[in-house]
Amino acid sequence: MRSHLLNDTTAEQYRRSVTEGVERVAAKLAATDRPFTGISVDTLSPRIDEIDLDQPLHDTGAVLDELEDVYLRDAIYFHHPRYLAHLNCPVVIPAVLGEAVLSAVNSSLDTWDQSAGGTLIERKLIDWTTERIGLGPAADGVFTSGGTQSNLQALLLAREEAKSDSLAKLRIFASEVSHFSVKKSAKLLGLDQDAVVSIPVDHDKRMQTVALARELERCAKDGLVPMAVVATAGTTDFGSIDPLPEIAELCEQFGTWMHVDAAYGCGLLASLKHRDRISGIERADSVTVDYHKSFFQPVSSSAVLVRDAATLRHATYHAEYLNPRRMVEERIPNQVDKSLQTTRRFDALKLWMTLRTMGADGIGQLFDEVCELAREGWRLIAADPRFDVVVEPSLSTLVFRYIPAAVTDPAEIDRANLYARKALFASGDAIVAGTKVGGRHYLKFTLLNPETQASDIAAVLDLIAGHAEQYLGESLDRAS
Repeated sequence: MRSHLLNDTTAEQYRRSVTEGVERVAAKLAATDRPFTGISVDTLSPRIDEIDLDQPLHDTGAVLDELEDVYLRDAIYFHHPRYLAHLNCPVVIPAVLGEAVLSAVNSSLDTWDQSAGGTLIERKLIDWTTERIGLGPAADGVFTSGGTQSNLQALLLAREEAKSDSLAKLRIFASEVSHFSVKKSAKLLGLDQDAVVSIPVDHDKRMQTVALARELERCAKDGLVPMAVVATAGTTDFGSIDPLPEIAELCEQFGTWMHVDAAYGCGLLASLKHRDRISGIERADSVTVDYHKSFFQPVSSSAVLVRDAATLRHATYHAEYLNPRRMVEERIPNQVDKSLQTTRRFDALKLWMTLRTMGADGIGQLFDEVCELAREGWRLIAADPRFDVVVEPSLSTLVFRYIPAAVTDPAEIDRANLYARKALFASGDAIVAGTKVGGRHYLKFTLLNPETQASDIAAVLDLIAGHAEQYLGESLDRAS
């Protein structure tokens, strides 16, 4: 079995195996003509259930053949221009190359003596990002597994900086369309169920700062502690960007930690045209960025950034076998001192490879393209009498609803939209997401693929309308 260990004696076998795997994936990517096969859970589950993991195949080729049957054939391919659902981006080749390198070398970014250059590369990328944001010379941060972890760590720091004598007094303020991880983080941090105060949004799904000011005043009047305000730069449902400068003013006035969840909107940091949309982010105390959303990186690649590096001490614990306190005095850079994780992949390498190959302008150009596509898509939907579109896009998300001419029952329209999304997914022709607006079911395009064209959007709208009309026709037949 030692022949399977990657080392100096198996380097050629490694080269052959990886090449064979890459060729399989490349062939699949080249031949993919739709984002999904439409296979059902009931059809795919038995294929995997019948595999006996205690009976290995002993041959890489045979394993890849099996993988084709249970995964590659029916995977959901984000690179296809008609994958329009969630915040999943097609990935750039330099980042995939970085993934191959980091997996083979397998550095762990918790301590210097496990990573060396990897530690310095990650730190350089953190500095690069904080400079792009404008957080100042004392800024720092660390790579994380994703936006949920980044938000959790930011709110942990905010909780500790609040210095309250009672967790029950702490309050977090976030818009009603903020990410669910805000409430999840509050629970994990031991806060009360009502600790997260939901702030209403305006017509454009942006936090109403008048309402925020009112709630902050009420918090102070009731003897509670405003622990943090979470502003969102790119909400999951709408791509909306909260008014960051006004929120920053209120946070300063009330002495409240300002966290900006820019997991989605961080692509604007590289934008050549729209950087001003996140003006005010430089005044945050902490920021979440997801490079694996709008920097076209493979999952996972995220970071939490802070204005004051000293606040990261709230995540620091020392273990004699790993990062003893003396290492701080010896100025040995151990990233575990900043992180909620211990063992941690060298995910920063993917972004490093991307920047060194494409440059930030290359990333920004791609993100600008999808933002422009969203504007074009919005004009298409707004002009189509079959659909109702909610808001003009701030980033690259469109939320809309099929509205039949002959049906007025909102519940029946809900069912038609739900059916259309499900039928479209089952066909494999395209994939769209869904959400609720005002208690009603809506559909959602999340546009993160520069290869998607306005013609793709128009074609998918026709498919949605066709499925919805089919459902309504069958519904009328059943009722008659």
